Amino acid sequence: MFKTIKNDLPASIVVFFVALPLCLGIALASGAPLFSGLIAGIVGGIVVGGLSGSKVGVSGPAAGLAAIVLTAIGSLGGYQNFLVAVVLGGVIQLLFGVLKAGIIGYYFPSSVIKGMLTGIGIIIILKQIPNFFGYDEESAWDLEFLELDGGNTFSELINVIDNLHPGAAIIGVISLLILIFWERVLSKKHKVFQLVQGPFAVVVLGILFFVLVKDTGVLSIGPKHLVSVPIPEDATSFFNQFSFPNFTVITNHEIWITAFTIALVASLETLLCVEATDKIDPDKNVTPTNRELLAQGTGNIISGLIGGLPVTQVIVRSSANIQSGGKSKMSAIIHGFFLLISVILIPRLLNMIPLSVLAAVLLIVGYKLAKPALFKKMYQLGWKQSIPFFVTVIGIVFTDLLVGIGLGLLVGIVVILIKSYQNSHFLHKEGEDVDDGKVKMTLAEEVTFINKGAILKELEKLPNDSFLELDVRKTKYLDYDIIEILDDFAFKAKERNINVTLVSERGTIENPPSYMEFFTTKPKLEELKHKSA
Repeated sequence: MFKTIKNDLPASIVVFFVALPLCLGIALASGAPLFSGLIAGIVGGIVVGGLSGSKVGVSGPAAGLAAIVLTAIGSLGGYQNFLVAVVLGGVIQLLFGVLKAGIIGYYFPSSVIKGMLTGIGIIIILKQIPNFFGYDEESAWDLEFLELDGGNTFSELINVIDNLHPGAAIIGVISLLILIFWERVLSKKHKVFQLVQGPFAVVVLGILFFVLVKDTGVLSIGPKHLVSVPIPEDATSFFNQFSFPNFTVITNHEIWITAFTIALVASLETLLCVEATDKIDPDKNVTPTNRELLAQGTGNIISGLIGGLPVTQVIVRSSANIQSGGKSKMSAIIHGFFLLISVILIPRLLNMIPLSVLAAVLLIVGYKLAKPALFKKMYQLGWKQSIPFFVTVIGIVFTDLLVGIGLGLLVGIVVILIKSYQNSHFLHKEGEDVDDGKVKMTLAEEVTFINKGAILKELEKLPNDSFLELDVRKTKYLDYDIIEILDDFAFKAKERNINVTLVSERGTIENPPSYMEFFTTKPKLEELKHKSA
């Protein structure tokens, strides 16, 4: 793992600066103590990062769980009671891993996964624009369209106009320009600009800007526009920030319902993220999904035991890691140690970082996930790929992550059904005039009730006094519904003077008297020919 430290160390710094505001913001959106988000980030980096089989995935508190956490803390009677559900949720995830439930992650269509990445990229951009211009908004750290104050993602963009902060906006714009220039020009000029990442440089610049304009009045950046890490006075006050689960409520059925909810949602988000991360990984590593569930379960148990939020693998951090050149799990682990060391040793320095600077970093991450060229590429792939993609993107932007993916998956299933309907058979017509020619119908390898309409339509279109060759040599499975259609057609074929030749691996038979008998009981071909005669 240390072979790639020259790539992993710079990447871990970028992931650290992306993760820090997310940890705090998600805790804020969840109605949990701010320190609980940092605990989840540390556990996600060090514990889950160490146990995971993913080389580039990064775990931490999940924005997709914020609404669930907020509701659960209130309904369960406090944060310590909620922590019991987090621990139990981790145990259930371990069970999922043992039962090999990770295979579920492989059943999501590529178009839906690409739509998920693009939708998250758009949401990151839309949610961070207010912070970028100095309008500190709590909902900047969740992924939901509808917000707790009754507004939505777009209404907050309108509110930026009346809440713009000059100082925060200036350093935000400068940071964004430096990040673009750093990546497109400087990183190609010298290796030092690849080793020292642009996000680190703009964070340092942001701290210097804060110090220089602190007493200037209009440009000075106040606490609400800065990172807000809890500052312990001594070792005792630091350890007092940890919370511990109240296991006396373990018999409460609501605790178990919340635990199963956390386990299911966290596992699904993790598996989706694993699939997405593997797709954008330039080295094309394949993450063992069952091992990932075991790692996440362990992480949630530990996080819950010491007062942290639930953890999942997170696409924002993972994509930032990949974009910054991370090559092994060391980048995730090191970022976890950076979080731990920084909140202990330099919380006051962290609290000098303007949120607009970190918003600039996240805008770059979001843009790379939702590049305009991808929309054109998906459109050019045709409707079977583009429709699930666009539905997923729109669903995520206007609802939330899981609902958007669910809509995309539903549309993807409909597309599969339509494709199956179309591909049930191959029809070949001989001769220019179909009335004088023969018609050959070759059935697919698997023909189910879904294909009933397509086959029935073709059989009804056959002209009277024609010849049909029905080829089933490649057919491995023929649904009972299809056999019934063929039996009904055998009766109508006599009325319409249509001669049918059935070609199978067992031989050829003219006008079989019973398709049901042929496909279900499979008598000797000579017996059927005799009945036919």
